[in-house]
Amino acid sequence: MSIDLPTIAPLIGNDPIAPGLRDRISAAREALGKRVLILGHHYQRDDVMEFTDARGDSLDLSMRASRTKDVEHVIFCGVHFMAETADILTPDSVKVILPDMRAGCSMADMADIDQVEHAWDVLCDATSEKIIPVTYINSTAALKAFCGRHDGAVCTSSNARSVVTWAFQHGKKLLFFPDQHLGRNTCHALGIPLDEMVMYDPHDPHEKSGGNDAEAYARSRVILWRGHCSVHQNFMPSHPDVMRARYPGIRILVHPECQFEVVQKADLVGSTRFIIETVKAAPAGSKWAIGTEHHLVNRLKNEHPEQFVSTLAPFACQCSTMFRISPEALCARLEELVAGKESNVIRVDGDTAHWATIALNRMLDMRD
Repeated sequence: MSIDLPTIAPLIGNDPIAPGLRDRISAAREALGKRVLILGHHYQRDDVMEFTDARGDSLDLSMRASRTKDVEHVIFCGVHFMAETADILTPDSVKVILPDMRAGCSMADMADIDQVEHAWDVLCDATSEKIIPVTYINSTAALKAFCGRHDGAVCTSSNARSVVTWAFQHGKKLLFFPDQHLGRNTCHALGIPLDEMVMYDPHDPHEKSGGNDAEAYARSRVILWRGHCSVHQNFMPSHPDVMRARYPGIRILVHPECQFEVVQKADLVGSTRFIIETVKAAPAGSKWAIGTEHHLVNRLKNEHPEQFVSTLAPFACQCSTMFRISPEALCARLEELVAGKESNVIRVDGDTAHWATIALNRMLDMRD
């Protein structure tokens, strides 16, 4: 029996940069000196990443910003929730700038504070057992603050297991939002069966009960939010099979934001940092099909020519919202600062920042 194999895209070209922009950005950076710090998330496009002072995941970059002295402005080349976290963790004297205000996060937008507060009321009406809320760091500052107020915590993909374990030490039930896949994959890896998890749908058209009756919430240990990453959702359970058939010996390495069925077929599962370190430590001749954002996959391919590195999908899975951060936008923000002007400054109000910091600190205590 033959298998119809779609075209796989092991190599993706670099993003071009318009003529003259490099000189303008370089001139502005030289004029500003150490007063500005430019940070780039791993999923950022290449024509922006080349101008950054540091690259990393959202928390790594926020922590880097919080430790840097004599900086007046942090330009965060990522998405809105990342800039919020950086603002929370940096001193009030530091202003965090998002180059393009359109750079949001579709996952973070899948849960807002009004929806979560309503869900909390539904769950508290359904059970008297202690519920611990945990929000993925890919969420708004308001949701982080909600967790701070309700004895919960933030988690990253790196320490989700530790945070979920902590949550069950402090309560009987877990409300995990906004990413259902990270919650499901983490809880299953900790030995919680799927039939003890239930999905809360914030867009349930019937009685606004999240799509379940009270009994379903009462008998479940884990309540997952119906949210997902628009990038990692695109990896299908068939993709590992296709890659193994086409490239014998290839290893499947995926992010835990992928669907449960994809994670179950993977050889290795881990955070962005784990993915990077795994490829970095692998021997020459290793073959990898990686289920995460394509700019990172392409960067790993270019940095490790001694290995075969491909995206897991037969197409490029791109974070389209982060892609809105362009070298043109970065240049505009830098030149404004040179001229003594500011725009796109991200500020989290004091009360929200206070409670969000409590939830973030609980996470940092458990950071892997």
